[in-house]
Parts: sequence; C-alpha cells; structure tokens
Amino acid sequence: ISSLVTQGDLVVSDELNHASIIDGCRLSRAEVATFPHNDLEGLECILKTRNARRRLVVIDTVFSMDGDIAPLPQIAELCETYGASLMVDEAHAVGVMGPTGAGAVEHFGLADRVPVQMGTLGKALGGFGAYVACSETVRAFLINRARSFIFTTALPPAVLAAAREAVILVRRDHALRNRLHQNIQSFTKGLVEMGYGERVKIHGTAIVPLIIGPEELTMQMSQRLLERGVFVAGIRPPTVPPGTCRLRITLMATHTEEQIATALQAFEDTGRELGLI
Repeated sequence: ISSLVTQGDLVVSDELNHASIIDGCRLSRAEVATFPHNDLEGLECILKTRNARRRLVVIDTVFSMDGDIAPLPQIAELCETYGASLMVDEAHAVGVMGPTGAGAVEHFGLADRVPVQMGTLGKALGGFGAYVACSETVRAFLINRARSFIFTTALPPAVLAAAREAVILVRRDHALRNRLHQNIQSFTKGLVEMGYGERVKIHGTAIVPLIIGPEELTMQMSQRLLERGVFVAGIRPPTVPPGTCRLRITLMATHTEEQIATALQAFEDTGRELGLI
C-alpha cells in the first residue's frame, strides 16, 4: 500500500480490514477514507465524492474476526465505474476458496478485474511470508519501490520450497478442500444444535466466531476448553470492539470426525457450566 499510493492519493478501506492493512494505509501518508463494513453504498459515496490523484480501494476478501466474505464482484464493478484501483488481501481465502484454492478472486471469477492480489504463505499454506499476484509492470515497480521488501532479508530457500510444494498440493488435492468444508458444516451445525444459536456466525469459511460478549467470560471459556484438550483463542479488545469478545474457532481439513466430536462435546460441557447454553 505504501508503495502504490502516497501523499496526495486516497486509500479507501473497509472498517473491519486487518490491522496490517490499517498500518499500511498509515505508512503510505495518503489520505484514508473508511466505509462501513461491506457497505456498498458507503463505498460508492466515497468514490463519488472524494477525488485524488490516485484512488486505491483495499479490502480483505475474508475478514479475519467475523469470517464473512466481501461482496467482491460489486466492489470490482464500483472500482471500474469510478476509476479506482482495487487491491485485495486473500490471507484467509487462499487454500479455502476457488476451484484450485487460489482464493475469493478465483471463486468469483474476477482474476482479470483485480489488479493487485496479496496473500500469505502462512495459514492454509502452512509456511511463512507473503506474496503479491499482479502484472509484470506492478511487480517490477514493487521490487524497486516497496521499502518493506527492499530493506528486509529474503525468505530462506527451504521456506520458499515448502511454500511452492504447498501451492502444488492445494491446487492438486481437491479432497482436502472438500474435507475442510465438510468439517466446517459439521462443526457449525453441532454448535447450533446444542443451543449456541445466534452466538455463532456461519459464513462457510474456516473462521467460525462464537460471540460470548464479556471479556472475563470469554477468557474463562477459552481456559476451560483448553483444560478439556481443545485450544480456541479468546479474542478481546482492541482486536474486536468492547462487548463483542469471542472465541475464534478455526477448522482444518486434517481434523478427524473424532476430533470434531470431542471438540463439540467440550463446547457443550463448558457452555452449560458457564450458563451460555
């Protein structure tokens, strides 16, 4: 972000974008306009009324704390209509969405309409580092202008080799992705059936937030689940707004049916102990 725009430019950002995007906006010295989460009218209003030398819309495709998906086709259309560039962060979509696991851009068939696609080599790919998928021109520009790339140590060859093999595996093994989605459906269905109801947010992604509310209760539940052999991080301010503390459940393709059943039992037992269900 700090390479693509600078002072005199405008960055348009979803209010629930990841902290790294927010920091990138600040480092760019560009003017920043924030629109309400996934609010297309709010985005259009900014694009209609805020002029700048360059305008860059930046969004997560899958949001890290709610697990919901950005309305990417409509956002791409608005950017085209009002002459803005579009950059997406696919961190939580890579390996999970799309026919070959390339992410939400592939899922929506927008590969030729999103000029800057960024993602991580961690999370689904199980490694470390990140990538930018873009045109040759943008690639050459970033290599020569991105301070965070120029003034850092290159990733070790072993890390890059592992990441390359992970990409090959994700593209080739559709069964892994199918198993992940089966696990997501099985787990979320179990949570609803045991009484968590509106507390659980279901968007079909690997991130399943269970809204608890009070900070102390959230961390207490996280600890009790850990004592039952289930690790689920409690999320509290400043990561999420006060009163919306949650357990951030992350499903994996490698979770077995037995592990899913064990985790659900732990959630049921702990939820009853704490009066949540």
